[in-house]
Amino acid sequence: MKRNIGTADRIARGIGALGMFTCAMMAPLSLGVRLAAFSLPAVYLLFTALAGTCLGYSLMGKSTCPAPRS
Repeated sequence: MKRNIGTADRIARGIGALGMFTCAMMAPLSLGVRLAAFSLPAVYLLFTALAGTCLGYSLMGKSTCPAPRS
């Protein structure tokens, strides 16, 4: 897949994933709710941050990568 996530977006997604993992560990909710509400979205955010591509951006035709130099 073609990269469509810029550096700032990748950093923000990584920080968001870490925050969501923290919430998944510390939230006073049942395990199932914590997994569904925090862990699964955090895994997706972390994957997109590491891979540099986002399925949602691809479907919308959006990209936060800088424009290529000509």
